[in-house]
Amino acid sequence: MSSPKTLRRAVRLATAAALALGLTACLRPLYGPTPSGAPLADVLAAVQVEPFITANGQERLSHYLRSELVYDLNGSGQLQPKRYKLTVSATGTPTLPLTDSTTGRADAVTLNGAATYVLALIDGGKIVTTGRAVGSATYDRNPQRFASVRAAREAEIRLGKLLAEQIKIRLASVLATNPTP
Repeated sequence: MSSPKTLRRAVRLATAAALALGLTACLRPLYGPTPSGAPLADVLAAVQVEPFITANGQERLSHYLRSELVYDLNGSGQLQPKRYKLTVSATGTPTLPLTDSTTGRADAVTLNGAATYVLALIDGGKIVTTGRAVGSATYDRNPQRFASVRAAREAEIRLGKLLAEQIKIRLASVLATNPTP
């Protein structure tokens, strides 16, 4: 005969197995087919990235972010009929976390960025999703002016890629489960 301990252990194991099986049935692979049956890459390629309207001083970050979004959403180069419209506004502000105590000059700069996005149907109808992506990139300042300028530009490129990746993943998660046409 089995002891109560063994019986309890078997019940716990069966409960855990049933729970795990039930939870896996709820999960959907991100890059699998969408509810409409179209591959997610085709649905993402149907997103039209609108030109950014930016404030003075934010043009480069906005340019890099838009370029990365266009490539990430439709990197194939194939023309796809557009069904969605993506509107994004981005800002980047530098902060000076480290300063040299003798010269009072900043040694490193952290570029903090945020992008607010709205995905809507292209016919001007329903808003599918909205959100905000945030990130940061750091760079070292150099006494050589051109080295500092190039380091700042590379930080803007890295920040643009980071924000574009966040937006793409969030759009993919919404469009993978959203049955809108």
